[in-house]
Amino acid sequence: MKKKVKVVAAVIENEKSEILCALRAHNMAIPNMWEFPGGKVEEGENLQEALEREIAEELECEIKAYDIINENIHEYDSFIIELISLKAELVEGTPVATEHAKLIWMPRENLDSLIWAPADIPAVKDVMNQIKV
Repeated sequence: MKKKVKVVAAVIENEKSEILCALRAHNMAIPNMWEFPGGKVEEGENLQEALEREIAEELECEIKAYDIINENIHEYDSFIIELISLKAELVEGTPVATEHAKLIWMPRENLDSLIWAPADIPAVKDVMNQIKV
């Protein structure tokens, strides 16, 4: 039986209505594909707490996490991911790619020009269909 992981992802929008996108590093699972940054939900954490902790650890900045934008279950070859994307706001600092290969701010209407990790695609579509998250 495949391992199931519960993961939260941040949809962070800047003042120019651009969305933060993270390129998975070559040494990560599902390498060289784009994702909304985030990570695993630990025991005892709610979704917002998990996302705020993960972003602080991975991107060295502070966010405030809000409502769910998209929930999706995707089965990869070796595991199943329950990916929950949340609206988030950058509160302090500038995101730094400590684990990812690259971070970019992308206009919402151009998000589909990137090669996304399959689990992120439903969230990307939802974000593109929203006027402002």
